[in-house]
Amino acid sequence: MSLSPDDNDRHVSELLLKTIPPRAPAYLLARPRLSSADPALKDRQIIAIQAPAGFGKTCLLAQWRREYLMRGTAVAWLSAEERDDAHRLLFGLVHAIRVGCARPQFGRFVLEGAMAPARELDGLTAWLAEIAQLSLDVVLIVDEIERLPSSGIEALSYLFHNAPPNLQIVAATRRGLDLVMTDLLAYGQGVALGPEALRFRLDETISLIGSRFGTRVDADHCARIHECTDGWPLGLQLGLAAMDRATDPREVIDAMSDRSGALRDHLVGGLISALSEEDGRFLMRVSVVDAVHPELCAVLTNDPLAPERLARLMRDTPCFITAENGAWCRLHLLVRDTLRGRLAHLPAAEQTELHARATTWLAGHGMLEEAARHAHAAGQHQMAYELAEQCLHDAVTQGHLDATLNWLQLLPEQELERRPRLCLAAAWALATGARHAEAQQQVARILANPEADAALRYECALITSAAVFFSDEIDRFLDIFEPWVESPPDGPPWLVQAHMNRLATRAMLRGEPAQARRVLQALPRGDLEKRIGYIVRWGDLSVGQSYFLEGKMRLAEETLRPALASAEADLGRRHPLTCMFAATLAAVAYDADRIDEAAALLANRLDVLEHAGTPDTVIIGYRTAACVAAAQDVAHRALDLLDTLYTIGSERHLPRLCIASLGEQIRMHAGRYRAETCEALVRRMDEIASHRDVAKAPLWSRLVALTQTLAHAYAAIAARRWRQALDTLGEASALAETMKLGRVRIEVMALRALVIEQTEGNGRALLLEAMNLAQTFNLMRTIVDAHPELANWMARLNDEESAGASAAAAAQARRVARMPAPRASEGLRAVPSMVFTPKEREILELLARNLSNKEIALAMAIGEETVKWHLKNLFRKLNAGTRKHVVHRATALGLLDSGG
Repeated sequence: MSLSPDDNDRHVSELLLKTIPPRAPAYLLARPRLSSADPALKDRQIIAIQAPAGFGKTCLLAQWRREYLMRGTAVAWLSAEERDDAHRLLFGLVHAIRVGCARPQFGRFVLEGAMAPARELDGLTAWLAEIAQLSLDVVLIVDEIERLPSSGIEALSYLFHNAPPNLQIVAATRRGLDLVMTDLLAYGQGVALGPEALRFRLDETISLIGSRFGTRVDADHCARIHECTDGWPLGLQLGLAAMDRATDPREVIDAMSDRSGALRDHLVGGLISALSEEDGRFLMRVSVVDAVHPELCAVLTNDPLAPERLARLMRDTPCFITAENGAWCRLHLLVRDTLRGRLAHLPAAEQTELHARATTWLAGHGMLEEAARHAHAAGQHQMAYELAEQCLHDAVTQGHLDATLNWLQLLPEQELERRPRLCLAAAWALATGARHAEAQQQVARILANPEADAALRYECALITSAAVFFSDEIDRFLDIFEPWVESPPDGPPWLVQAHMNRLATRAMLRGEPAQARRVLQALPRGDLEKRIGYIVRWGDLSVGQSYFLEGKMRLAEETLRPALASAEADLGRRHPLTCMFAATLAAVAYDADRIDEAAALLANRLDVLEHAGTPDTVIIGYRTAACVAAAQDVAHRALDLLDTLYTIGSERHLPRLCIASLGEQIRMHAGRYRAETCEALVRRMDEIASHRDVAKAPLWSRLVALTQTLAHAYAAIAARRWRQALDTLGEASALAETMKLGRVRIEVMALRALVIEQTEGNGRALLLEAMNLAQTFNLMRTIVDAHPELANWMARLNDEESAGASAAAAAQARRVARMPAPRASEGLRAVPSMVFTPKEREILELLARNLSNKEIALAMAIGEETVKWHLKNLFRKLNAGTRKHVVHRATALGLLDSGG
C-alpha cells in the first residue's frame, strides 16, 4: 500500500522515532576486538550481525555508531518493524538520512516519485543515487531486520548489492541475512558476525565488571560469573543488575554459582514467565538433556511439531546458545538450571518417562554416555551399567574424566568386579589427579586376572606410572616405565601417543628437554588430534613446558596459547588439563610483564590445580599467582597464596610443594633483607628435604637441591653475607646448567652480578648480559623479581644505555596505557563529524555553554551576522526550533559528546 502526501505528513513523527538511535547503556564496554576500525570490518561495505536475542547486537551497534561519529562519518539509524514493506522502508531510509546526516531536504524528490505503488525499486535507486552525490561518507545502521516482511528484505538486499562507494551498511538481525548475503560474503564485500563473536571473553568480563565495581570484585569472582553465564551478554547484564543492588557484589556471584540457588531462578524467571504456558512446559521438558536436537525434542515432548516450536523459540527468545554441529543447540546454563529446578517438581513418574525417552533416542544415535546417565536416572540400572561399560574407557581417552569419576559414585562394587573395562576406565580417571592409591587398587584388581595379556599389562603400567607421577614420585615413574621403553606392545593410536608422551616426560626428567620435543615431533599427527585430542594435548603440554623450563618463553607461548584455546573449546575452561595449560601460560605471560593477562589466565582455576594438577603445574600456578599479587602491591595476598601451596603439599603428601612454597617466601623476604625470617624458613625447608632418601630418589632430590641452594643464597643475601652468597650462587648456577633451566640461570646470573657489585664493584657487565638474555627470551620480570636492588640498578643502567632507554620508554608506555583515561573538563564537545563544518562545530560547542550570539562572536573573532548565518544552518540541519533544541538534538544524535 502506498502513502499519499497527507499520509506522509501524518507519519513523520512515527518515522522520526524509528530513526533516533537508542540510548547507549551505562557502562557500555567498547570491546577492541569488535571495534568498527578492526581491519576485518573497516573496509567491508556490508556488515551483518546475526545472533539470537540477548547477545547484545544493539549495544554493539551503539558502540560502532559512536566510533563512526568520532571518525567524522555521518551515521543514519533505522529500526525496522513488521509494517516496513518496500514502500514504507523507503520512507524510513529517507528520514534516517535526514536525521542522521542533518540534511532535512534529502530525498524530497525521491518521496515525490515514490507515491505510485509500483515505483519502490525506482525510489530505492533514486535514494542510492542521492546518497552517492552527498559529500559525506555515510554509514546506514538498520536494526531488527528479522521483523521486516519479505518485500522489505528484498528491498534491503537491493541496497546491499547496489550501495555506492560512500555508503556502508550495517545490519543486525536474529535470522535471515545469511541467504541474502551469500554472494557478498563469497566475494569479500560483506562480513558476518555470529553469536560466538558477540559472546564475552573472560578478559572482557573482567574489564566490564572492573569498570563498574573496581577492586571490590577480584578476577576469581569475575571468572565465576563469566562461567555461570557462559559469556552470554544478557546473562551478564542480569548478573550485573543484581550486583548493583547488593551491598557486597561478590555475594551475588557466590549465589549465582550455586546451581540450585534461588537467585538464578529470580534472574531468569522473568524471561521464562514471559513465555506462553505451552512454551514454558516445552522448555522445561527439553531441559532434561544437556544438548538439544529437534528430533530429540519431538521424542521428549511427544509432539511432532516440536522442531518448529524449537526453531521459533531459538529465534525469538534469548534462552538458547547458538546451534552447534548443525541442528544441535543448548540452553544457556542460567536458564537450564532454573528450568531443571522446576522440572524436579514434576511427578516422579513423568520425570522417569522423560529420562527413558532420552535414553532410547540417545542410545540409538550412538551417544552412549549420555544415554547411560539417563538410563540410571530412569531406574534402568543394568542398562545404564552396560552402556557405561561400552563407552567410559573411550570417554577417558577423550578427556571426560568427570563423567567417569561420577560413575564411580553410582557403580556398586560388584559391578566393577564384573566389568574389567569399567575398572580400567576408573583407574585412568583416578590416576590423573590426587586419588593415586585408589587408582593403584583398581590396577591391582585388573592384574589379578591371570588372563591379562601383554597389552593390558602395559596399559596398567601406564596407569600406574601416571599415578606415581601425580604423586611426585618421579624416580619410581621411570622405574615403572623403563621395561616398556624399547618394546611396547602394539595398540591403538591413542596408546601409541600415550607411549610417546611418556618418552617425552622421561627425557625431561633426565634433563633433556630438546630430546623430549624431538620424540613428540617425530610422531605424525595427521587426524590424531580430532580422534584423540586429549592424549595429543598432553604432548603439547610437555613441549610447552620444555620450552618454559629452558626459558624460551616466546616458543613456549607459541605452543601453549593455541593448545589452551583448543582445550578450552573441547574440554572446558575448568578441565584439569586446560588449567595446567593456563597455569604454564600464565607464568609465561607474567615473565613478559603482562600482569593482568596472567591474573585472568589463573582466575578461578587454582582450586582445580590443587586437586587435579601435576605437582609442577600446581607449583607454577600458585607461584605465579603469588608473583602477580606482589606485583599488584598486595604482599599479604602473595604470602597467603604461598601458605596455601604449603598446605596443599602437606595434605597431598607432596613435600616438593612445601619446599617450593618456602623457597618463594624466602625470595620475597630476602628482598627486604629480613635475615632472621629467611633463616627460619631455610631451616624448615632443610628439615623437610632431609626426610627423603637421596639414594632412592636422585632425580627428585636434584630438583629439591636447586630450590634449597637458591634459598640458602637468598638467605645469605638477606644477611649480607656476600661471600657465602657468591659461593652458593655458583652451586645453583651449575645445577641450573645441568638441568638446562634457562630462566633460573638468568636469575642466578643477575644475583651474582648484584653480589659481585657489593663485594668487588664490577658486576655491571654480568648484569648487562643477564638483561640482554632476559630481553631475548622475553623474561622481563625475572631480574626485577629476583631482588629490588636489581630493579633499581637496572633503572640506572637504562638511563645510561640507549637500548635500555628504549626499554624504559616501553615500560613507561605500558604504565601509561594502564592509567584511566582523563575526563574532559569543559562540558560538551562537538564530535569531528562531516555533518557540520568546522565553524558550525565550534559554534555548537559554544551554544552548549549557553553563550549569547555576541559572546560567540567575541569568542570566535567573527561578526554577529556570521554567527546568525551559521546558527540558521544548524537549525535547518537539525530540524530544531530553539537554541536549546539544537543542543538537545545534537546530543541525542551523538554529535555533541561529553568526552567522558
